Amino acid sequence: MDEYWDDVEVAVQFAQGIAFDTCHKIYVLMDDRQVELMREYEYDEIRTRSEMTPAEMFDTLKKWYAESCVLRFIQGVHSVGENEDENDGFTTLIPQGAEQELECDDCGEMYCSGVCNDYDDEEDED
Repeated sequence: MDEYWDDVEVAVQFAQGIAFDTCHKIYVLMDDRQVELMREYEYDEIRTRSEMTPAEMFDTLKKWYAESCVLRFIQGVHSVGENEDENDGFTTLIPQGAEQELECDDCGEMYCSGVCNDYDDEEDED
C-alpha cells in the first residue's frame, strides 16, 4: 500500500482539490473544471487548494480512505479535450480492492486476508 500512497502524495502536490462521496469514491481533482463538476454532482465532501495545503489534502484523503467502505478507491481525474474520451482523464492511484491484493504475512497466499489464521485457531480447539 505504501507505493499507492506515494502516488497519491505526488498527485496532491498538483491537485486543485479532493472529493469524496462518503461511501467509496475518492477523487484527486487535478483542475478547476473537475472541482466544479464534483460540485455539480453534489459530492458530500469537497476540499480545494484554497482551503487546504497539499499535505492537509493528503491527510484528509487518508482519513476518508480509512472511513470508507470496502469498495473504496482513489483516482486522479483531469479534464480532457472536447473530442476526447472522458475516461482518458482518470488515473487510478489506489485501485479498488487494493488491500485484498496483498500477500498474507502468515501463509504467503494472495487474497488470504488472514483466513489461514482462522483455520489454525479451529485446529487448536480440537
